[in-house]
Amino acid sequence: MPTGDPAGSVPLDLIPSSLIAPRLRKVALFAIVLGVVVAVGVGFFASTGLAVLVGAIIAVPTALSALLTMRRRIWLTGTTIHARHGLRTRSVDASRAVSAEVVVRAARVSQVGVRIGDGNALVSIPLALYTDDGGRELDLLGLRSLADALNAGELAPAVAVASVLIGQLRAEARGAGLEERPLYRAVRTAREAGRVPQTVLTDHEVAGLAD
Repeated sequence: MPTGDPAGSVPLDLIPSSLIAPRLRKVALFAIVLGVVVAVGVGFFASTGLAVLVGAIIAVPTALSALLTMRRRIWLTGTTIHARHGLRTRSVDASRAVSAEVVVRAARVSQVGVRIGDGNALVSIPLALYTDDGGRELDLLGLRSLADALNAGELAPAVAVASVLIGQLRAEARGAGLEERPLYRAVRTAREAGRVPQTVLTDHEVAGLAD
């Protein structure tokens, strides 16, 4: 479970921060070192204040971006989804959702996600990434917990998305190939409809994924 998340919460990160944190730390460190080197070089020809300013301009944006990216988390507590991006955290109660959409980005690396809103906030949860020969999907516990949270409400589109997630769980349980997995079929649906690089599936298309 990500550090700082409440006890009993379920991580919904498609790519756990533990996998990307080492690389982001290296990026931040490299940016800082580069900024210091440039500042020292500029210091030979300009004032100390100007040298520090130039070094900061080079180092701070990249290092800060990397460090903020390391803080990104998505987790579920009960039926409430929390999404932390940098210094902000948005929370949406899936059982009170007023909108639930399947969003597909069909490209060289395709992404399928769900966008949920409760009238006060909107959160997006990546569910799967696919290439031509494989992909990465949200883990079973995350899919099951998110499906249960969506099923707790009365919004028809949310229940339909939950059905897609349950279908995905069943496909994974029997070791189905990509073509038999609902989330991958979402990418194929978008491509066949010519709605690229990004689209929101219609209610009818979402229902078709669960069949």
